[in-house]
Amino acid sequence: MIVTTAIRLGEQLVADGLISQEQLEEALSKQESKGGRLGANLVDMGALSSVALVNTLACRLNVPGCVLRHGLIDPKVAKCIPREEAERLHVLPMFRVRDELTVAMTEPQSLPTIDRLVNLTGCSIRPVLALEDTIGEFQKKYLAADVTVDTFLATIEESDVQISMTEAVDEGPITDLDKMVDGSPVVNLVNLAILTALRDGASDIHIEPDRKTTHIRYRIDGQLREMLSPPSGMHAAIVSRVKVIGRMDISEKRLPQEGRVHLVADGREVDLRVSSIPTILGEKIVLRLLDKDNVSFELGRLGMRGADQQAVESMLRSPYGLILVTGPTGSGKTTTLYSALDLLRGETRNIVTVEDPVEYQLERINQVQVNDSIGLTFARSLRSILRQDPDIIMVGEIRDEETARVAVQSALTGHLVLSTLHTNDCPSSVVRLLDMGVEPYLIASSLLGFVAQRLARTICSACKTSYYPLPELLEMVGWGHRTNELFQKGEGCRACHNTGFKGRVGIYEVMVLDAELKRLIRERANETDLRVYLAQTGWRGLREKALDVVDRGESTLEEVLRVSRADPVGACNPAGLQGDDDALTKLDPLTETSEAGS
Repeated sequence: MIVTTAIRLGEQLVADGLISQEQLEEALSKQESKGGRLGANLVDMGALSSVALVNTLACRLNVPGCVLRHGLIDPKVAKCIPREEAERLHVLPMFRVRDELTVAMTEPQSLPTIDRLVNLTGCSIRPVLALEDTIGEFQKKYLAADVTVDTFLATIEESDVQISMTEAVDEGPITDLDKMVDGSPVVNLVNLAILTALRDGASDIHIEPDRKTTHIRYRIDGQLREMLSPPSGMHAAIVSRVKVIGRMDISEKRLPQEGRVHLVADGREVDLRVSSIPTILGEKIVLRLLDKDNVSFELGRLGMRGADQQAVESMLRSPYGLILVTGPTGSGKTTTLYSALDLLRGETRNIVTVEDPVEYQLERINQVQVNDSIGLTFARSLRSILRQDPDIIMVGEIRDEETARVAVQSALTGHLVLSTLHTNDCPSSVVRLLDMGVEPYLIASSLLGFVAQRLARTICSACKTSYYPLPELLEMVGWGHRTNELFQKGEGCRACHNTGFKGRVGIYEVMVLDAELKRLIRERANETDLRVYLAQTGWRGLREKALDVVDRGESTLEEVLRVSRADPVGACNPAGLQGDDDALTKLDPLTETSEAGS
């Protein structure tokens, strides 16, 4: 679109094919009789969308344009200038990144207005064009002196927060959640929290009681950040609303509960898992958002590369054997298993899983939900699955000796078995199986290999910049010779919530059992012996794989050191250093991961 301010706005819209000549004449006639701006009249007539009008005006003025909506405006930042001044200037502060304040304006080229905003806020101003009517509407919602969560949410349009529960097995028909409590502000609050979490790519929503407020926090890229703090008087109503969504017992407040529901939000189908637990200040709620559109089930896109990916795919081509994925909670083990199943599924294979809980539903895969309350345990489910003529079995987690023995026996009797263990890395997983009571010869005979993994936050592409890491960190990993080399990090921007990170990448170590490893296992070799042998073969562990991610510019040195630990005997530590993680703790106390969603 070629735009010039030499022609009138209406002529421009007609030339661009956005409106017809007849619509322009009708709008001009309306403007002559009733007044108002031409663009606003065209929007009121339905001849032109707000987005198209803003885009056209922004191009004519050569400034950024924006259609205001909830989620783009920080309520605290919006009040950084007095309401009377904002209304006089026709502006609305939206958000702040460091010393730069983004402001919605009707006249973004007005230098006197910008100078006044600089004097009022002490920030540099980034003007953004928005429609006058829209600015006025959002000023009422965000700038009221006595605004409360109730009054704020009561002004939100239904289209902003609409969520529907879909029809489920043994449940009633599709229900519009907004009508279940007659448009209560609490409904809008919960729905808005879910929608914003989905749009921000959050994996969990935490609703936590406190003495004076309720904290609503999101887990994004493994880190919790606060979204909203409604008053404590709303907490019971919020909890009840979430329980209604999760089809839980509203009257039961003394015992933990779990619920699950299928939602349609923003046109996306999402599974929502709800968990409640009583605390001394009230019930704490955690909602797990399972959005298939936000998850990749391709090994390469998860971060597995080169020889590691080839080794895993080779193990998956085996007709039988046991493959174990290990790592702490939140390291992405379940996603890796789903990726493997996605690679294996087809018409010729019978794939059965036993999970607690079933997270994502996949076609052509038979998924069984564990239910300990009725005796449907992992081990019992696994025994029943063996009578179902399976080709491939996925066990969500090996938690005890019984499940471990059945999984091993299944692998020995001609089935490909995939499962997870809660261990730190591949060598320690062997010791864990031995501690569970599985005989060494059974482990050596059934196991194909291990995959250990972590998740590291990736640098935000919108604000990527160069920096020099602390010399202490470079020395710690054996990169003391690289102190004059520039590395990559995120500076922090609106796209990444000023964190410098957006998204996560998997870090993997793969240990395929060769003849010597099997011999060591049969002889009950300890973890140190296994690591010494692996070091002799040139095997690379999690710390070295993590440093590869830094070299590729995908994450920062500080981040990968936070999520990975050096090998205890230095087998995989390029500097051969011991105790380097203690040194890291002195530099940064956040060395341990705290991520949800295994």
